[in-house]
Amino acid sequence: MIATESVSASASASATVTHNEVIKAAVPTLAGQIAATLADPTADRFSDDDAQFLKFHGIYQQDDRDLRKTGKRYIMMIRGRIPGGVMTPAQWIAFDDLATRHGNNTLRITTRQSIQFHGVVKSHLGPLMRGIHDCLLSTLAACGDVNRNVLAPPTPAYTRARDQVHADCVRVADALKPRTRAYHAIWVDGVQLDLEDPANKHFVDPLYGATYLPRKFKVAFVIPPVNDLDVLANDLGFIAIVERDQLLGYNLCVGGGLGRSHGNDATYPRLADVLGFFTPEHLVPIARAVLTIHRDFGDRTDRKHARLKYVVQERGPDWIRAEIEQRAGLELEPPRSYAFTTTQDLLGWHAAVDGTWFLGLFVENGRVKDDAERRLKSALRQVAGRFSAIEFRLTANQNVLLARVPVGERDAITALLAEHGVRTTQQASVLHAAAMACVALPTCGLALAESERCLPGILDRIERLMADTGLAGEEIIIRMTGCPNGCARPYLAEIAFVGKAPGRYQLWLGATPPAPGSTGCGRRW
Repeated sequence: MIATESVSASASASATVTHNEVIKAAVPTLAGQIAATLADPTADRFSDDDAQFLKFHGIYQQDDRDLRKTGKRYIMMIRGRIPGGVMTPAQWIAFDDLATRHGNNTLRITTRQSIQFHGVVKSHLGPLMRGIHDCLLSTLAACGDVNRNVLAPPTPAYTRARDQVHADCVRVADALKPRTRAYHAIWVDGVQLDLEDPANKHFVDPLYGATYLPRKFKVAFVIPPVNDLDVLANDLGFIAIVERDQLLGYNLCVGGGLGRSHGNDATYPRLADVLGFFTPEHLVPIARAVLTIHRDFGDRTDRKHARLKYVVQERGPDWIRAEIEQRAGLELEPPRSYAFTTTQDLLGWHAAVDGTWFLGLFVENGRVKDDAERRLKSALRQVAGRFSAIEFRLTANQNVLLARVPVGERDAITALLAEHGVRTTQQASVLHAAAMACVALPTCGLALAESERCLPGILDRIERLMADTGLAGEEIIIRMTGCPNGCARPYLAEIAFVGKAPGRYQLWLGATPPAPGSTGCGRRW
């Protein structure tokens, strides 16, 4: 086992580690000069090193690529950390206000049950971040070489154990959160940390160490028979085993991940291995054990090969299982049986197991906005303002559920939505409802081709072809990304378009719903 201290030392001394490792070792608080640049009215951007530190704070520095011919216009994307995707109406209102005042007047629901703000210029970054803090949410660790937002099943239609699973999701999110003081100093107090202060210069995170993880780390919980989170695509997955509404424990899944690089066969999508079963009291020790294996054995010399999935693939599931058992101090039981039957959200009105109702609302590609016919952003803002007892739940399929709705408020919510052109039935065709796209152009710096802006039109064309061939109404899971990193989980779709260059895509076909013994991922054609 590599100790935290030796990892930190190698990051500062070895010439083979990546630049990201060097700067993390030099500034383990992750503060950089972010606060100083934030306070400088003459600067329209952060330095390249600070742009890497910003990711740990949930922020990506980007530019509007539609405007590059006339010069770069720097903008920020900010991603919330919202465990399990659950928000109060007050928090939804706060995010809606922040998007209107400081962003591009849209909210983007992500495939990790979060919300992204787009188009934020540097002068609006501070007020937006303080607004997120004021509504008791955060962006810390929504990006960066740490554990990202933890996913949990949003749908309350199947078992009362869902509330316990969500509570466990929150427990893991808190246990795996970095402890740096820089986030509060910069975004709440508005001060630059003194990086020469020994307390800051020699800060070591108690879990992550001085150099954090080699790359990002993703965790998800799921309750069969619904796999609405694509749990085996995560570094760490927990499949809930429930009998008669009682949570017995979890099957442990390790080593999933979808990112890859074009032309690099050493990178590939991989589904997690199901290693064994454990009871709920061991949840946090196991989560810490898996994360620290990534910390100690992940590749710090090549960020394209730095995910936990490569450690699992190269060392094998038996080695990983033994290492987890040693670190967590337990012996895993054999996996319990389970089966997945769907990956989709329930749209429309449905009864919850607790006697309330919930409404699944389709959000095309996760973009909450107003347009001429469907004023979804305004509608949800008014719902949040009038119905304070409900919950907003973001889904990993980029939709939103309104949950814990009392029976007597159902009709009023339906009427309010209808006033804004938002239907609660027949919201989308089967093909559109099952599809997903990443943001891609014009804001994502990694995008090689369009995705969000062109998928709806492609789906319309495919629907016409299906009608001509007698397949109208059939569900086909279609996903599109602007690059091979896989943010919309394309390698788990039946048909996927993966951007390779402007107007050019790889075609991936034939993924199957992840299940015991299935390969799951599609194949490139």
